[in-house]
Amino acid sequence: MLTDSTEYLNNLDAYWRAANYLSVGQLYLLENPLLHDKLVAEQVKIHPIGHWGTIPSQNFIYAHLNRAINKFDLDMFFVEGPGHGGQVMISNAYLDGSYTEAFPEITQDISGMQKMFKRFSFPGGVASHADPKVPGSIHEGGALGYSILHGAGAVLDNPNLVAAVVVGDGEAETAPLATSWHVNKFLNPKNDGTVLPILNLNGFKISNPTVLSRESDDTLTDYFTSLGWKPYFVSSFDKPIMQVHQEMADTMDQVFEEIKTLRQQAAATDQAEMTRPLWPMIVLRSPKGWTGPKFWDGQPIENSFRAHQIPIPADQNHPEYLPDLLDWLQSYRPEELFDQDGHLTETVRAVLPRPERRMANNLVTNAGVIQPLNLPALTNYLVTDTAPGQRRAQDAIHLGGFIRDVIKLNPTNFRGFGPDETASNRFQDVFETTNRQWLLPIKTPNDQFMAPEGRIIDSMLSEHYDEGMLEAYTLTGRHGFFASYEVFIREVDDMIVQHFKWLNHSHEVTWRKDVPALNIIADSTVFQQDHNGYSHQDPGVTTMLYEKQPEFIREFFPADANSLVATFNHALQTTQQINYIVASKHPRLQWFTPLEAQQLVTQGLRIIDWASTDHGEQPDLVIASAGSEPTTESLAAIEILHRHIPTLKIRYVNVLDLFKLRADVSDGLSDEAFDAIFTVDAPILFAFHGYEPMIESIFFKRHNHHLIVHGYREFGDITTPFDMRVLNQLDRFNLVKDAVKMMPGDFAVAHADLVQKMTDKIAEHVAYTREKGTDLPEVENWQWAGLQ
Repeated sequence: MLTDSTEYLNNLDAYWRAANYLSVGQLYLLENPLLHDKLVAEQVKIHPIGHWGTIPSQNFIYAHLNRAINKFDLDMFFVEGPGHGGQVMISNAYLDGSYTEAFPEITQDISGMQKMFKRFSFPGGVASHADPKVPGSIHEGGALGYSILHGAGAVLDNPNLVAAVVVGDGEAETAPLATSWHVNKFLNPKNDGTVLPILNLNGFKISNPTVLSRESDDTLTDYFTSLGWKPYFVSSFDKPIMQVHQEMADTMDQVFEEIKTLRQQAAATDQAEMTRPLWPMIVLRSPKGWTGPKFWDGQPIENSFRAHQIPIPADQNHPEYLPDLLDWLQSYRPEELFDQDGHLTETVRAVLPRPERRMANNLVTNAGVIQPLNLPALTNYLVTDTAPGQRRAQDAIHLGGFIRDVIKLNPTNFRGFGPDETASNRFQDVFETTNRQWLLPIKTPNDQFMAPEGRIIDSMLSEHYDEGMLEAYTLTGRHGFFASYEVFIREVDDMIVQHFKWLNHSHEVTWRKDVPALNIIADSTVFQQDHNGYSHQDPGVTTMLYEKQPEFIREFFPADANSLVATFNHALQTTQQINYIVASKHPRLQWFTPLEAQQLVTQGLRIIDWASTDHGEQPDLVIASAGSEPTTESLAAIEILHRHIPTLKIRYVNVLDLFKLRADVSDGLSDEAFDAIFTVDAPILFAFHGYEPMIESIFFKRHNHHLIVHGYREFGDITTPFDMRVLNQLDRFNLVKDAVKMMPGDFAVAHADLVQKMTDKIAEHVAYTREKGTDLPEVENWQWAGLQ
C-alpha cells in the first residue's frame, strides 16, 4: 500500500484510534478490555492514576512517524518529553509487537490486553511515565526538560539515527529544555545523527496556559529561526481529522526530504569546512485532551487544563459515571481495530513498520552495541619516582593525559562533557588529541581547540546540557565523563537522581542490558576554592548520592594523582553505576605508589603502614581520611602527634571508595573486616571531604562509635587554601587537638601543653594570613618527614 494514498491515511487514522483506545483503557479498566460485556463497577479501577492531556497528540505524532519510517526507511526512535504519558510508549509498543516480545505474558489478544490495562499505574505494575520497563525508551519521564538532550546524546556518533523528540509546551518552559535548543550548534551532520524536535503546543500545563502556545506562528518562527531551526507548523484546530492527517503527512514528507538533503550535503563536505545546517523542526498545535470528553460537570475538558490527568471521575466508587466512560471508549470504534479475540485487524497492521524498523524495538534504546573501551597502560600517567609526601604534582593534569589517550584509542565511543571547564579543570592535554566539537563560526586565534569534529563538548555553560547528553550517550552503550566544579554539579542533582532511578528500575526487567557507568568528576572542590569564595563551596552532591540505594552508586575520594588515575581507569570499566569522583586540580603532595593506588582502588581502603605507628598491634588511636585535603591534613597531624607523643600507637587508614565502609552494600566490608581495621573501641578521628553526618551514619551501624568527624562545616570565604581548612576545623592543628582530647583517662591532661601549642598555631595562622594574604610558610612548604 502506498504511504501517500488515501487508503493508507485512513488506516493510519485507525492505528491512531487504536493507540488512543489502549491509552484510555490503561487509565481506567481492570477487565472487559474490549467491552464485550456490560461495563460494571468491578471492571474499572478503584483509583485511576495517570495522565491523559498529552496522550492523543503524542499518539498522533507516533503514528505519523511510523508512516515516515515506512516511506523513507528511517532508523528512528521516539523520545517522550511531555512527562507522565507512559501510555504512549506502551500502547504503541503493544501495537507493533515490541511490548509482547519484552513481556511475553502481555499477548496481543484479549487476555494480554486485559493484563496490560490492569498493570498500568497499578501496585506491582508499571509507572505512569516512560520508565525503563517500557521498550523503546531511554528517557525517564518523571521529570521535565531533558528530552532534546537525551535525543542529542543518543545521536552522537550514530550518523544514520534520527531521534524524534516530542517536546511538551509545559516542558519547553523549563531551564534544561530552554538550553537544549542549542544542540544544533554541536551535532556534526557528517558523524552524528539527527534530532527532530516536535513541539506539541496543546495550550495548557497543570492549571495554567503555556507561554509558547500563546505566541503567534510568526513570533515562534522568528524565535526558532534565531536558534538555528526551521519550523514547520501543523494545526488540528477547526479542521476535519483527515485533513489534519494529510497536513501532517505532507509536513513530515517535507521535513524528512530536507533532512535527507542536508545529510547528503554534509557527506559531500570536507570535515574542516562543515558548518551548522538549519535543521527542520515541527510545531503541532492540537488541543489538550484531543479526542477525549468535551465537557464535564458544565466545564470544558478538551482544550483546557482540566484534561491534564483523569478527565472524568469514573471509578469503582462512582459507577454512575461509567456510561460516560463507555461513550468515550466506544468513540474510537474498537470493533474496527480489534477482532473478537483482541487481535489487531488488518486495517491497523497495514501501517506498522517492519520489525527491524520499529521505534519501540530500536537497538539503540537498549544500549545499542556496547564496545568495551581500549584503555592505555596506567604506568604512563603515574608518579613513580618519589617517596611519600616529597613531590608535588597536579592530579588532574595526570588524569588529563590519561583521558587524552583514552580518546586516541577510542575515537568513536568515548566523549568528555563539561560546562566550559576542560582547561580550567586541568584536563587541557586532551586537546593534543582532539578538539571541542563546534559547528558555529570559528574566529582565530581566540577560539582555541574548536572544530566541527571533536570528542569534547564543553562549549555550553550549562551543566544540564552536558550531563544530560552524557546520560543518553551512556544509555545508548557508549562511554564518557562529565566534569564540573563541585558546587555547580548541584545544578543537575535532579538529572542525576533521575538517571539513578533509571538504573534502579532497569534491573527489574531481564531484557535490559547493563549500560556503561555515568562518570562524574567533581573538580574545583570546596577546600580549594580560594579565589571564588563561599558561593563555590558545597560538597552536597556526596550527601545526595549517599542517600540513594547504594548498589548503583560509588563515591571516590582519591588523595593524589596515582589514586585518581587508577580510580578513573576503574570507573570506565564499570556498568549500571554512577561513579562520583572528587578530584584535585591544584599542586599537591603525592602519597601513594602505583601499587598502593591500585590496591586502594581494588580494596576501597587500606591501612597505610608507612603512616602508622601501631605496627600491627592494637592502636591507641585510628586516624582515617577520605579526600585530598583531608589526607594531607591527617598525615600532617600524625607527624605532629608522633613528634610530640612518640609512644602513641596510631593507625592511619586511607579511604578511597567510601561505600566500602557501608554495612548495607553487597561488597562492603563485613563487620569482622571493619572491626579489624577500625577496632571496636579505639578512638577514631575521621577527616572527610564532605558533610560529617555521612560518616557518622556509617559508623552508627558498626560496633565502634567512639568517633569524631571533621568535615565541611559550612564555613567559607574568599581566603587561602589552608584557611578554608581552619575555618572548618579540618586543619592539622585542630585534628591534633581533638586527637588528644578524645583519648581515654588522663591523656588530655598529660598533654595539655600540646593542645595549647596547637591553639597558638591557629592564632598565629590567622594573624599571618590576615596580614600577608597567604598561608604560613611551614604549611605551604611542608613535606612528609616520616615517622622516625
